[in-house]
Amino acid sequence: MVAGAEVIHQSISVLDVQYRCVSKGIDEIVDLSAAAAAAAAAAAAVTPPVSPPLCRQAVRGAGSMTVEIGAVSELELRTTDASSKVSEVPALFGLVPSIRSGSFADIGPRRDMEDEHIRIDDLTTHLGSLFSWPTPSAFYGVFDGHGGSDAAAYIKKHAIRFFFEDAEFPQALEADTVFLNSVENSVRKSFLLADLALADDSTVSTSCGTTALAALVFGSILLVANAGDCRAVLCRKGEAFDMSQDHRPIYTAEQCRVQESGGYVDDGYLNGLLSVSRALGDWDMKLPRGSQSPLIAEPEFRQVVLTEDDEFLIIGCDGIWDVMSSQHAVSVVRRGLRRHDDPERCARELVMEALRLNTFDNLTVIVVCFTAENRDVASPTEPLRQQQPPSLRMRSCSLSAEALCNLRSLLERDSCGD
Repeated sequence: MVAGAEVIHQSISVLDVQYRCVSKGIDEIVDLSAAAAAAAAAAAAVTPPVSPPLCRQAVRGAGSMTVEIGAVSELELRTTDASSKVSEVPALFGLVPSIRSGSFADIGPRRDMEDEHIRIDDLTTHLGSLFSWPTPSAFYGVFDGHGGSDAAAYIKKHAIRFFFEDAEFPQALEADTVFLNSVENSVRKSFLLADLALADDSTVSTSCGTTALAALVFGSILLVANAGDCRAVLCRKGEAFDMSQDHRPIYTAEQCRVQESGGYVDDGYLNGLLSVSRALGDWDMKLPRGSQSPLIAEPEFRQVVLTEDDEFLIIGCDGIWDVMSSQHAVSVVRRGLRRHDDPERCARELVMEALRLNTFDNLTVIVVCFTAENRDVASPTEPLRQQQPPSLRMRSCSLSAEALCNLRSLLERDSCGD
């Protein structure tokens, strides 16, 4: 059994920010239609928002997608080929999260461990004075390797450079639209730079690759970038909301993109070889460099403003999701937090549940909590009677007035007899 990978874990302060919602593919973006934008603006002018919006689902390739906005309305979105631009909804303020996290990894039934992960709860402190960001600022990554462990290990080793140095990560004290647009562009660049670096490094085989999922928190904004079949799931009031879409060749949108790029899907595998349609590395399937390829490293993004209803985020490799649904995983973690309030133990319990369900892959999980503590957890100073078995608990009872008189008479009679 392999303990959790190298962990960086610190506490942080917090700040409110605004909300954006976006989902992008390799050649397309999502934007609000003029009619929908006008309708949203009119609705916002007369009706106060019940709760900040949440991206429930994103479906590419069908020409449009629907994003659930809270529990009261929906906006119809369309895909375009315009330059990078992020659609907006009226400004809303969300939860000021108090971040704490835990992680656990296990080799599972495999011979080799090919997963890697990164966990940084306080990004500003970790990078020192080099960057200035809204607080809290946090960074998490899960890298699920295939064809060997070299690609995943390489990305983890150089992740800070790829994401925050080479990609010219933006700086700001508030997470406004300009900053969040720049963050997204920078993260996209970092995925592509990491992909190219794997091609140039002679120590990494061209047949080796890795999926990659990165989650970042800036103030109240949670942003997830994904290329591959790792998954991030947000728990909102006990309900699971996917913050990423699995990139498998059998899914309609990905299958269409693959076929348009000259590839094919055979028995669920890209070009009959790979079970994912997006990954970093695997340059024997991408060469020559610069040509259109069915396998891409371009990430898709989802973004949400955190609210008081948001409890935690689960980030896991496909070894988890192969054997359980997003809602099942949320239920396991939520039950654990209510019992012991320890995200590290929750990550381990989720891995143990996947093993019980006979997963056939490596297992890696990160659990990120957005509150300082779970109020439902029993206090360690719980009264002694709650901790004792029923047979040892003291019981109390009440007596009627007549019974009390009879008892008094008996005691007085015994006293006189003495």
